[in-house]
Formats: sequence, structure tokens, C-alpha cells
Amino acid sequence: MKNVLVFPCGSEIGLEVNRSLAGSLHFRLFGGSSVDDHGRYVYENYIGDLPFADDENFAEQINAVVSRYDIDLIVPVHDAVVLRLAELRPVIDAIVVTSPLETCRIARSKTLTYEALAGVVQTPKIYESGAIEKFPVFLKPDVGQGSKGAAVANTLQEVDLRVDRQAGLLVCENLPGPEYTVDCFTDRRGKLRFASGRERVRITNGISVASREVDDVRFFETAAAINRTLEFRGGWFFQLKKRRDDELVLLEIATRTAGTMALFRVDGVNFVQLSLFDALGHDVEIIRNHLAVEIDRALFSRYKLNFDYSTLYVDFDDTLIVRSKVNSLLIALIYQVKSVAGKRVVLLTRHRKNVFETMDSYSISKDLFDTVVVLRDGERKSDHIKSVDSIFVDDSFAERLDVSKTVGIPVFSLDAVESLLTWHG
Repeated sequence: MKNVLVFPCGSEIGLEVNRSLAGSLHFRLFGGSSVDDHGRYVYENYIGDLPFADDENFAEQINAVVSRYDIDLIVPVHDAVVLRLAELRPVIDAIVVTSPLETCRIARSKTLTYEALAGVVQTPKIYESGAIEKFPVFLKPDVGQGSKGAAVANTLQEVDLRVDRQAGLLVCENLPGPEYTVDCFTDRRGKLRFASGRERVRITNGISVASREVDDVRFFETAAAINRTLEFRGGWFFQLKKRRDDELVLLEIATRTAGTMALFRVDGVNFVQLSLFDALGHDVEIIRNHLAVEIDRALFSRYKLNFDYSTLYVDFDDTLIVRSKVNSLLIALIYQVKSVAGKRVVLLTRHRKNVFETMDSYSISKDLFDTVVVLRDGERKSDHIKSVDSIFVDDSFAERLDVSKTVGIPVFSLDAVESLLTWHG
């Protein structure tokens, strides 16, 4: 098993890397960050004190981490970190999983990108502020990612004002058509093994949160032309936008994983695993199901509750079984409590039928529970909770209130079960 450092792990891309390697028997993940972020909720091995990429002692400190945790590979997931680690590759004591330095340097600058690919693919017209042919125009930083610092300007005054306020802005033609991302994989022999496009249907904070695959032969043709011009290795992507005449124009390229590559991952193309195996010198194959996958993302929550417990007490009717279906989130908690944490699980129920036969009908093993207590009329669940080092899950407010007042332990309704799960991967 190889140890893999993902840095910075709390970004959307870092979280996608975590999901990409969930359950892998080949790689053990370590999440690194320079600031305390969401990575600590999803990376079991979390390192929260890594240096920033522009730190003068960056290489020495990264190598210290590599040595301490026996890191074999580093997956950079932010454009600035990609370039910095590519520059330091000769002195880093682990494999840096990205394309060659010159390609990373070109990808980091839109000006260099357009110069390198001029005549290879269509690139946007770039104007001097005093020679704009047509408004509106689109302003974007030469070095940057997402939509940070980008804006549409409708007058020369707006252009001059923004250019004066923000150094390094490019004044580009405005492209009104749909925007696409083409996700690619190039193996260590330089062969383009995969390239397919997806429409960026909805974008939030520069991140494509809704996307679907679009079949256009020009996507692969453009990818092949770029791949012939620049030297890539592993996963990479580029973005295109349409002019009014349906012509596709290159916006940018990046030599890293994209968060929304998950669209193709669930259809069989795991860019992270492909890149890691390729970096280790293995030949890889790609299997696709060719399903019509759509992806839609929204903010989700992870929790850290600052207490521990030895026993989970849980109700059955309308708690473990809800509307004649197994509560999948609660059953996941029970498995996690039993198999991962080694805690006790006790079922407290007023079930009117034979509870074991009912469990069998839902394929719930009685062995999930250390004890099953079927209450008689007049008994309270609080009478059977003997340890204060416990928690109680029940849909009934009355039951929770009684247990809270009588025993004094934390009680949880169904909507709070997600806070009890551990999401480390």
C-alpha cells in the first residue's frame, strides 16, 4: 500500500480525491492543509500544519512531512501548489503527481497558454484597453482559478477602472455561448487515453455544481491537438466557451484533477487512481459504462461532537424502520458503531409483533445488537438505560424527554443522526 499526501486537502478538489480513493486497498490517504479546513472531517489522517506554497522553506517542510509519514506520492490539488511542487520536483522526496514543469508553468498563465496554443486551437481575442473593437468585454486575471476577479465590462470607463484597481487583468472578447470542461487523461507515454466534455450547467463561486456530459467530436479533437503541443501526464482538463457562431474557444487549461470529474468517475473513469498508477509506472486500462450521468452538487455538512460514549441505545418502530423501509443512515451508524468503534448497541422497542421475525423480514441481523429489550406495557425506556456513558436515538419526543430528564444522557432525533456518523475516508 502506498501513502498519498493530498494538498490542500480541504478544497473541493481535495475532497473529490478523497472520494476517488475511498475504500482503495492500494493507497492510504493523508490530507494536508496550511489552514484548518473541512479536510479534518473527511481525512482520517489529517495534517493541519503544512506550509503555504510560497513559504521559503516549503521544500524542507514538505520533505519533513514525507519522511515523518513515509509518503510515497503527493497529489497537489490547487493550481499554485501544482506549479510550486512541479518546480521543486527534483528536491522533493516523493513522486509529485502532475504534468511536467513547463506544461504546469504554461497552464498557470492564460497569456502563456494562449501564446503556446496560438494556431493550434481557437483562443479568445485579447484587447489593449484603448483598442477594444466591441463591448461588452470580459475581464479575467492572467493568473488565477475559478471566477475570482473576473467581470464583464460594458464601457471603456469600466475597463479602465477595473484594470487600474487590479493588476494582471486580461481584456478579452466576451463569449456568450455555453461553457464546457473537457476532462482528459494522458499516460506516461504521452498517449491521450481519454477526453470527454461536460457542460457547466450551473456555476457557483467558479465551481461547476451542475454538469452533464455533452457529445461533441470537437472536444476530443481539441484535446488531441493540445496534447500534441504540450506534454501532459495524468489527469488534466481544459475549458471551452462558444462564440455566437458556435465556434469553440479555449479559456484555460489545468494540470490537475477537477472536482466535477466525479461525473466521469462514477461512470468508470477514476482520474485520480489512473494518475497514481501511471505515476508508479503501471499500464492502465479504462472501462466506461457509457451511462447518461448528470451531477448536481450542493453544500453538505459534517460534524464533530466533542464527547464519546460506550453504548448506543436505539428505538425500532419509526426509528430504525421508517415508513416500512430501513433507515439507511441509522443502520450505517449502527454498523459503524459496532465494526469500527467497537461500542455496544442496544435495541429498546415496544414492537407489538415478534421483533426478531420483523427484523428478518427487513434483512436486519439480530447480531447487530448486543441486547434486544422488548418493553412491556407501562415500562419506560429510561428504566433500561443503566450507563450514563451512552446516547439514545428515538423518533419520539416524549421518549427522548424522559430519557434526558431521568438518565441525563444526550438524546437524538432522526434528523440529528448524521451528526453521529464519522465520515473519514
